Amino acid sequence: MKAIILQEHGSPESFCLSEIPKPKIEPGKVIIQVCATSVNPVDCKIRSGILRGISPKLPGVLHGDIAGIIVEVGTGVSGFKVGDEIYGCVGGFTDMPGVLVEYAMVDVRLVAKKPRNLSMLETAALPLVSITAWNALVDRGKVSCDQKVLIYGGTGGVGHVAIQLAKALGAEIHTIISSARKAEIAKALGADKTFSYRHETHEQSRPELPEENGYDLVFDTVGGGCLDQSFQAAKEYGTVVSIASRASHDLTLVHVKSLSLHVVFMLLPLLRNQYREKHGQILSQITNLADQGKIIPLIHEQSFSFDEVGKAHDCWESGQATGKIVLENKW
Repeated sequence: MKAIILQEHGSPESFCLSEIPKPKIEPGKVIIQVCATSVNPVDCKIRSGILRGISPKLPGVLHGDIAGIIVEVGTGVSGFKVGDEIYGCVGGFTDMPGVLVEYAMVDVRLVAKKPRNLSMLETAALPLVSITAWNALVDRGKVSCDQKVLIYGGTGGVGHVAIQLAKALGAEIHTIISSARKAEIAKALGADKTFSYRHETHEQSRPELPEENGYDLVFDTVGGGCLDQSFQAAKEYGTVVSIASRASHDLTLVHVKSLSLHVVFMLLPLLRNQYREKHGQILSQITNLADQGKIIPLIHEQSFSFDEVGKAHDCWESGQATGKIVLENKW
């Protein structure tokens, strides 16, 4: 079968078209005809060599998000059949082959049935970012209808799903974004109030705090100084959740405000082969919300084919994309 292989860590030009054996079905797994995938920051970081510790052995296949059609079902699999349209984040890390291929064999615990009212391209944008947002807001943040929530990066991959998820659960949503255009997008997604951080001074970029001196829940999708600002923005006894905490931070405010601080690493169940069924369960919940029109993926205006994965990585690294970059399998 055809596959896009990464020959060596480095530039996007390191991808090339190749032929590899089609997978043979194993118990507990399904083989999927791959229709689409999307670009996540982790894909670009693995390709570049920044995250060699979780990279597949090279030459190898990258990308984890998948949308496609089941063509074969292994023994021990229930709830899925040949012809089902499914999606998930299923590989592209360590010993788990990625999905830039014609057919992928995946652990059935990691997938769910595709939302009926979304295309394959739209669906492929959702797995990693939706699971991450759910881990942060539901599992850790315990978001509820009486909360005020602040989200950093509201039009990013995780942020745009987080706005819609928190809104679906009844919270009041404020978000920090980088431009007037993105402010309009964030409001269309459900944000009640937006703040811009690029066209103001550092001090002015900190959001005005609502009543009771802060937010019940602050979700940091950016890291760095944004995590430090999250401690400022949270109310006493509030909660801060981050997905980008690989840095040193002063936790004084966490202490004096008695904050709860949580960190989410969505890939852990894949890397450790533990609690994988949780990912499939979360995606089933996301499917329900998408079928109700409560979660709609924000797709970058330019899409790519699998053969153009290098261009897709260039697009993400340019910083000009809004929402998720998706790729269609046209083989």
